[in-house]
Amino acid sequence: MNIDRFVLAFAGSMVLLSVALAHFVSPWWLLLTLFVGANLLQSAFTGFCPLAMVLARFGLRSGCAFPSQK
Repeated sequence: MNIDRFVLAFAGSMVLLSVALAHFVSPWWLLLTLFVGANLLQSAFTGFCPLAMVLARFGLRSGCAFPSQK
């Protein structure tokens, strides 16, 4: 698994988790969905992703979207 796939899987998991928490606990959990969506949008334009930087330090292979995160 490379960094790109991990970031997408992590973001999708966070969105699903926040929707479940919003349904069962409190609608305020939808703010997590908003945060994840905003982070995905800004990383699409800037190429900067904090999670990709962390994963690169852990030794995951780079992908096309985040080739040189340092």
